[in-house]
Amino acid sequence: MAEQKIVLVTGASSGIGAAISSRLTRDGHKVFGTGRNASGVTNDGVTLMALDVRSDDSVRACVAGVLSKAGRLDVLVNSAGFLLAGAIEEATIQQAQDEFDTNFFGIVRMVKGVLPTMRKQRSGLVVNMSSLAGIVPLPFWGFYNASKFAVEGYSESLRIELKPFGIHVAMVEPGAIKTPLYAHPTTTPMPEYSPWRDRALKSMKHFESIAPGPDAVAAVVSNIVRNKSPKLRNGLTREGTILPILRRLLPDDVFANALRSNFRLDKEGS
Repeated sequence: MAEQKIVLVTGASSGIGAAISSRLTRDGHKVFGTGRNASGVTNDGVTLMALDVRSDDSVRACVAGVLSKAGRLDVLVNSAGFLLAGAIEEATIQQAQDEFDTNFFGIVRMVKGVLPTMRKQRSGLVVNMSSLAGIVPLPFWGFYNASKFAVEGYSESLRIELKPFGIHVAMVEPGAIKTPLYAHPTTTPMPEYSPWRDRALKSMKHFESIAPGPDAVAAVVSNIVRNKSPKLRNGLTREGTILPILRRLLPDDVFANALRSNFRLDKEGS
């Protein structure tokens, strides 16, 4: 069996985070999963701890709790996040800030919380949950896209800066996954956007209905944790593999028109 690692997974109360926690526990690792009101031990053996990634104090307390119980921390998996759906103009500034406070600054807080320990150990792994939406701008997910684009740039710089300390950084970039993420909060609809927004979100719901479940993401994270030199970018699902390539190869207008067609934005009716 591979060497047991001490793992901290955010957003582990449901969806992708729960699947990752369960898989890594089955792999033989000691896993601490987090949620805003989480506590106890799951049937899979995951130790649950309360954490709000939007709070500096909560992050400090959580990391200190893991260290007091385990004595070290080998892997941080940043999985906490949510989706704000709707037109960019429809979103309030507060909604946009809330999206970034969880999806981006939540990762920043967690990384700052674990780095002193990992640097002292001269080893560690940070796995950030990005998305296909961090590479390809999906319509009517504007602020979610922006938060994941921020994760991409942050993770690239972080990987370079942490290399001298023996700390690895990797991202997971899923396409559509069947997950509670899609039970998303939405903006306040403006009738001017309704035909296009409604068609786009209906298409998203269809893609989600035929997508693989969170276990597909958990399998990728499991491979990253096992790998002594993980790749920076780890895509999965068909669209998560193909669309980034097309994004690089096609002219901007051609690619944008292809997205409009794929999401039925220029169709008439519902």
